Amino acid sequence: MKTVSETDTHDPSADDSVLFRVEGRTGVVTLNRPRALNALTHPMVLRIAEALDGWADDPAVEQVLIRGSGERGLCAGGDIRAIHDDAKAGNTASAGFWRDEYRLNARIARYPKPYVALMDGIVMGGGVGVSSHGSVRVVTERSRVAMPETGIGFVPDVGGTWLLGRAPGRLGTHLALTGTSVGAADALLCGLADHFVPAERLPELTAALAGAPAQEVLPRYAATPAPGVLAGRRSWIDHCYAADTVEEIVERLLGQGEPEAKEAAETILAKSPTALKTTLAAVRRAAALGTLEQALAQEFRVSCNALTSPDLVEGIRAQVVDKDRAPRWSPPTLAEVTEADVERFFAPLGEDRELHLP
Repeated sequence: MKTVSETDTHDPSADDSVLFRVEGRTGVVTLNRPRALNALTHPMVLRIAEALDGWADDPAVEQVLIRGSGERGLCAGGDIRAIHDDAKAGNTASAGFWRDEYRLNARIARYPKPYVALMDGIVMGGGVGVSSHGSVRVVTERSRVAMPETGIGFVPDVGGTWLLGRAPGRLGTHLALTGTSVGAADALLCGLADHFVPAERLPELTAALAGAPAQEVLPRYAATPAPGVLAGRRSWIDHCYAADTVEEIVERLLGQGEPEAKEAAETILAKSPTALKTTLAAVRRAAALGTLEQALAQEFRVSCNALTSPDLVEGIRAQVVDKDRAPRWSPPTLAEVTEADVERFFAPLGEDRELHLP
């Protein structure tokens, strides 16, 4: 058995934004940008992929664990300020980032060894991509899991449309359009996680994983989370989100007479109209696809085409850059977003630019 040792093949003085160690039989990935809520950068994605490739062929590493440093969360997503600057300048660096990020998401989903994700605290966007495709997904009472992209004029990616398209009933559509974050019980219900472990026991769990397989260790630490809220709302969620269009979904929500349904409608109406309609189409199309890889290829088209959408730059400006929380969407209403506007996001990129995954 290996002792605790550094396995990072890069110069450690060059970048400590993600750390790699082998602890006993477990390869440990620690996202290490706590002040940025461990947001992913392109170099981090490449280094994680390199470590996973190395550990896949290392007989001394029997499983992989990913966690976040600090107390606030595993990962709040990608570095959207960098995406804002790239899109505003008309550059293509974001497309390169997404290409490698989505490849990593697919790699995690097909990883030949147990991949344990500690989804403690905030887990959003790209954080979902590096955790919810894993084979062993652990949430705590502090977990807040979300795909909040419609609020910045974007569409769920990193395999999010695949995951949400397979949630029970219409729960995934509700989460995709509203961007609502869910706690442990609801993450389990929606298929975004597998086990609940109290946060105070995570250090013990991590230590135990150094000496034994995850399937042997987890039963000693898994518990029952506090009740969630989505199970009790299934009746109106399933009815309202079965509608054909976003407009009709909103109309049904407002007509339910339920305070939570009205709140959901108001939340939706604050999001980018173009992103909402594209998201509804993306989730429904992903649900009909046969593999995660196909969904990621579709998401890559949508994401790249979003780089030329005014709402992406405007949404990030309002939420992250200027923080005025007052985005000026274009077009500003759902009624003004045409089918052609939505189809533009799914348009082929050209054979040399498409994302091809095995």
